[in-house]
Amino acid sequence: MLKLFCKIAATTSFAAAAFATFLICPALRAQTTQADRQERWRFYSPDTPVSDDTRRVPVPSGPQGPTGTLVLRGGRIFDGTSAPAREGTLVIAGNKILKILAPGSTDWPEDAQVIDVHGETVIPGLIDLHTHLSYSNPRESPDVTGSMPEATLRGAERLRYYIESGITSVRDVASNGEVPFRLQSWVNQNRIVGPRIFAAGQFITGIGGHGDEGGLDNDPIHGAIREASGADGWRDAVRIQFNRGANVIKIGSHFSVAEVTAAVQEAHELGLKVTCDCETFYIKRAVEAGVDMIEHPLPRTDETIRLMAQKGTEADPTLIPYILIFDLSGGYYYTTSRRFTFSKDANFEVARRMKQAGIKMGIGTDLVTDWYRYLPGPYITEMKQFAKLGYTVPEVLSIATKTNAEMLDMGTKLGTLDPGKLADVTVIDGRPDENLDDIAKVDLVIRNGYITVKHGQIFVPRHLPVPMPQPCQHCGAPVP
Repeated sequence: MLKLFCKIAATTSFAAAAFATFLICPALRAQTTQADRQERWRFYSPDTPVSDDTRRVPVPSGPQGPTGTLVLRGGRIFDGTSAPAREGTLVIAGNKILKILAPGSTDWPEDAQVIDVHGETVIPGLIDLHTHLSYSNPRESPDVTGSMPEATLRGAERLRYYIESGITSVRDVASNGEVPFRLQSWVNQNRIVGPRIFAAGQFITGIGGHGDEGGLDNDPIHGAIREASGADGWRDAVRIQFNRGANVIKIGSHFSVAEVTAAVQEAHELGLKVTCDCETFYIKRAVEAGVDMIEHPLPRTDETIRLMAQKGTEADPTLIPYILIFDLSGGYYYTTSRRFTFSKDANFEVARRMKQAGIKMGIGTDLVTDWYRYLPGPYITEMKQFAKLGYTVPEVLSIATKTNAEMLDMGTKLGTLDPGKLADVTVIDGRPDENLDDIAKVDLVIRNGYITVKHGQIFVPRHLPVPMPQPCQHCGAPVP
């Protein structure tokens, strides 16, 4: 009956019927909200410089990043475009990839900084689609857990583990209050070392929904969880994250049809993608509302998987956190949002069915508590799960770079070593396109043209002192 109504209403010329179709027909409603997100970018000229994030804010023209030219000479170039690795030299100017030279070529300025990477593999910076930078560590006291300075310092510590693992971009899909945005700002200004941060802000969920069970850090200002109720409440929650600086919106079950529809529509009208942590029938409800991505390998029907494939809904399976949960704790207990049979095998089967359906999938780790200290192990394990699904090793490496960048909505700026893209580069002392374990052999990491990891560890150049003001020779007042 619903399909028949949609078909009839969509072909009538009556405004009332068309409006009713929008409200009732999930497919049309989803198409409309996705079109709203794309419509926003149509009004930019290709010559208009915009910020290097998903918000695409106009910025002044001019060079960005460090001055000068950086040359990675003589390595194996795996550019992320699906081409096989080849010998060559990567040239970076400022914060952009300038060109890839054939072996033997020395076509770069005389004053360029040249680093010999013979025998190593140069790849695009790795991306992690699912992180929580400010989450507390085990056995911390409530006072420490709820402290915003502590949360910020926890995030700063995690940034080191990610960047030293060759991960040059992370998507933070729930952290305390303003913490991820302040960390993002400091990284962007090159004031602290870390990967690019694409932040969702607070995780929006229904009262008592996933993340809010037991009232965990759901303070409306400083918490990582944002309770919302009713369509207007969900719209407001989206707007609040956007106002704080969100690059993506994350929502989670439970929610009504009206609530998820309002949240997705609002986010798309603001130009942001929406990802959803949900399970069972909530996944179908979110996909029908036009959500862009589903997190986790939680149960869903074959019908929902077909719908995801039909609508181009992406997936971030995050198999590794559940492997850790089952290995460390034996199960996922005492939560109302996980009321289903849960196992590592069942999770892998969901991912297998999604691959079989042709759904675009990316790599994220969701390392809560102190699991970030295992890096790069969990990231490599997640990559190996993709290989187990049937992807080749080069395909897995391209998923971790090119596909992940596309899922971030940053495919035009990140993910491959194409000229003109941002200079986020990882150099591996091995052949990661042949052996995923070699990902652990990170030698050099470049983010936005700056060397951030050298010889496998954080690299911070000595600060350049600012000259002190000198007194005026005539009046004695300080002269800047």
